[in-house]
Amino acid sequence: MSNVTRIAVVGFGLVGKRHAEAVRRIPELELGAIVEPDAQARSAAAALGAPCFETLGELFDGAEFDGVILSTPTPMHVEQGLACLAQGCPLLIEKPIAVTSEEALALTDAADKHSVPLLVGHQRRHNGIVRAAKAAIDDGAIGEPRAVNATCWFYKPDYYFAAAPWRTRKGAGPISVNLVHDVDLMRHFCGDVERVQAISVPSRRGFENEDLAVAILTFRSGAVATISVADSITSPWSWELTARENPAYPATNESCYLIGGDRGSLSLPDLRVWSHEAGPDWWTPISANNLIALAGDPLSIQATHFASVIRGEAMPVVSGREGMRSLQVVEAIQKAAKTEEHIEIELVEDADDACGPPQKANKIEQIK
Repeated sequence: MSNVTRIAVVGFGLVGKRHAEAVRRIPELELGAIVEPDAQARSAAAALGAPCFETLGELFDGAEFDGVILSTPTPMHVEQGLACLAQGCPLLIEKPIAVTSEEALALTDAADKHSVPLLVGHQRRHNGIVRAAKAAIDDGAIGEPRAVNATCWFYKPDYYFAAAPWRTRKGAGPISVNLVHDVDLMRHFCGDVERVQAISVPSRRGFENEDLAVAILTFRSGAVATISVADSITSPWSWELTARENPAYPATNESCYLIGGDRGSLSLPDLRVWSHEAGPDWWTPISANNLIALAGDPLSIQATHFASVIRGEAMPVVSGREGMRSLQVVEAIQKAAKTEEHIEIELVEDADDACGPPQKANKIEQIK
């Protein structure tokens, strides 16, 4: 294999453009091709100097590349992902991996069958802030994690939906499109989810999906998370507006995650760890110190990591099965909101991941 890893980007929308630019910024990577059916968007993509194609079939017939980043609308992931895997093409799929966990399972099974690396684009796990927080939690900086409070509130303007009508349809609401990121990080910090409760509110704009939801996640460790999402609330409290990952969003100095342990608490993304000087005791002084995080664009770090996986030098940080597990929690939230009942996620033994050791998958069950 060449010293340069060639990456094709499929889908040149908001996220696809960022992936293409991230690949172009990395010396050891090359933007091998772009696939985009819209003629106007394809014309803009051509300015990047990479071959442009209208369909995946044209890509397979007319380009040389080592892996694909799939950044098309979620409902297209399964068909396009299966096509890439059948070609033996290493694949990084934007989150969520699919609309449903059954569809996600079809993708992960195909990756197993063809022995092809399958990654999911939960790029926040590559953020230096998240890495520092995870290391601190694992090192016992806050003791045993007991509770999490996560807020994901923002206001998406009408033109955001007008530009891409698929965003108004079932499966493209803030639970699937936005909350899946936060759920993935909650799982990253606290482990597997055991039970879900939730409520959701129908879109005030008349779309097929919700515009507000609140969920309670009970983890197998005993920790509990309260998490809410809305694309119809004006607020500074979301990862987008606090973490400075994407310069397209105005930055605030607020925090959107609070993680509480029996010996201390941690807020993100400011990475402040609070603890009592002489041990846990609310009558004694409490103070904070800030953790240090490495800087870097998570999408660029993720792209570099993808190339390492393609070359066989690394295991996926977020495998297809990990993406499926986060989607299963999101799916349980949607089901709990609809049925107004607790949804239990039963862990069952799973087949070996094509890109990692044997894992466990989640099975959703409804309980009263």
